Amino acid sequence: MSSAADIHLFSYGTLQLEEVQLASFGRKLEGSADALPGYRQTMLEITDPAVLATSGEKFHPIVTPSGDPADAVPGQVFRITAAELAAADAYEVADYRRIEVTLRSGIRAWVYVKA
Repeated sequence: MSSAADIHLFSYGTLQLEEVQLASFGRKLEGSADALPGYRQTMLEITDPAVLATSGEKFHPIVTPSGDPADAVPGQVFRITAAELAAADAYEVADYRRIEVTLRSGIRAWVYVKA
C-alpha cells in the first residue's frame, strides 16, 4: 500500500471533526471546501458504540442521490493515504457504502452514501 496522500475523500459529516480524524487517522486532515452535486442529505441515528464514542454524535448525516443536478451537499475534500481510506472504511457503519463521485470542483473523490 502506498503511503502517499494521493486519494481524495469527500466528507459532509463527522469525518470533518478533528476528534474523529485524530481517532481514525492519527492526524488532523487539511481539506478544502467542495460540494457533492445531485445528492440530498438526511440524518441517520447511529447505534454503534465505538462510532458514538468517537464522534460524540448520536445522529450523523447521510446522503442519497436526488436526481436533481441542482441539489448539492457541501463538505470538505481531503487528500489521504490508502491506509487512511481503510481506516475511514472501518469507521463507517453498515448503513454507508463508499462510492467514487465527481465533485462540483471536478475532483474525483470517494464518498460514503446510503447503502
